[in-house]
Amino acid sequence: MHWWRQHVGYVESRDLGPVSLRGQPSLQSKTVFRPEPCSRVVQNTDYVRYHYNGTLLNGTLFDSSHNRMKTYDTYVGMSLLIKGMDEGLLSMCVGERRVITIPPFLAYGEGGYGTEIPPQASLVFHTLLVDLHNPSDTVSIQNQKVPESCSRKTVTGDFLRYHYNGSFLDGTFFDSSYSRNHTYNTYIGMGYVISGIDQGLIGVCMGERRRVVIPPHLGYGENGVGDKIPGSAVLVFDVHIIDFHNPSDQVEIQTYFKPTDCNRTSKLNDFIQYHYNASLMDGEVLYTSREHGSLQSLVIGSSKMIEGLNQGVLDMCIGEKRIITIPPHLAHGEKGLGDVPGSAVLLFDVELLDLKPGVPDGYLFVWTEDAPSNLHEELDKDKDGEIVLDEFSSYIKAQVANGKGRLSPTESPDKLIQDMFNNQDRNSDGKISPSELKLKVDEDKEKLLKDEL
Repeated sequence: MHWWRQHVGYVESRDLGPVSLRGQPSLQSKTVFRPEPCSRVVQNTDYVRYHYNGTLLNGTLFDSSHNRMKTYDTYVGMSLLIKGMDEGLLSMCVGERRVITIPPFLAYGEGGYGTEIPPQASLVFHTLLVDLHNPSDTVSIQNQKVPESCSRKTVTGDFLRYHYNGSFLDGTFFDSSYSRNHTYNTYIGMGYVISGIDQGLIGVCMGERRRVVIPPHLGYGENGVGDKIPGSAVLVFDVHIIDFHNPSDQVEIQTYFKPTDCNRTSKLNDFIQYHYNASLMDGEVLYTSREHGSLQSLVIGSSKMIEGLNQGVLDMCIGEKRIITIPPHLAHGEKGLGDVPGSAVLLFDVELLDLKPGVPDGYLFVWTEDAPSNLHEELDKDKDGEIVLDEFSSYIKAQVANGKGRLSPTESPDKLIQDMFNNQDRNSDGKISPSELKLKVDEDKEKLLKDEL
């Protein structure tokens, strides 16, 4: 009872019952503390969780929920309590502290109760209301802060990444994703989370903050969870939506600048040079090429580029600027990469600065028309049956100059030709024999045939 004596005095005193016909005193209620604001008060048929110390008028303690370290949980106004408590708990707020003095005829009367409560005893209950709900309650959405721009809201089947603080109605904290420095990631509306969250996160915007208040029958029910969440507890989640997507989502492209003079647009296998800013949907910047002074160069369709960006930079003009939104299944997936969290939607702000015709991923040179049927003979300039590097190099450069072939723009021509020669010189003797020379397209067909076999 020491915690009760610390209060300096009562702030409210109310007479909740009539004087009896025999002149007995009525029920007295004195409020010591009442939180503000108080959006809801106890009514009949509500289910409450409260702590109490029960004493006789002389201060003798006969019972205490604090000693058991467990709230007393019950319905109000349904004759599950002594009549004085049914009346005395009415109109209380969560967090309110009240002294309820109950005369004998509203308590245990002439018979008393066991050895603890003598006959005709008035009872004093020092109460603290911890929790309150009604079985008819549904999920309540409060304190919404919706971004000005909200082009899309969550629906059943979406995958969300969100931060939350979890507490009870009295403000007691029980869990937080922030303390783990990691968002909570889940599908909604599909039974992966408690029903109250499944309902409370439908219709949210990216970046939205909201409070979701969940009655126990949509939370963890009468049993609670372990020692963290007691039975019949109302749960309060303060949620911040970081991002969401649907497994069916595709790349989204928003062009915010396009030159009027656009003679050619980017295509698969083109070599492009571009600047970009990469960020998460909450605005956290992951990388910006301009700050690092590094112009990016890649071949569209290359395995070095995430699939979503491969798609997002197609059909761009030189000088065009785009916002490309990429769902995680077309980016770095569930595991993420480096600073990119798992299942994160990525935002790329791209400016295309240059593009050149390229070659498919894995190729160094392609023919722009059919390759000669007698290729080894054409390469073998001195007709000695073997091809050396000088012969190989002069022939490839001539095909490029005449528009019959194209080297990859990713490296210098001399390096590419050297690599091509080394690939064909299979025994590394500095010469290419007729049996060694093979077009890459034929090699790929042979490999596919072997894989099929």
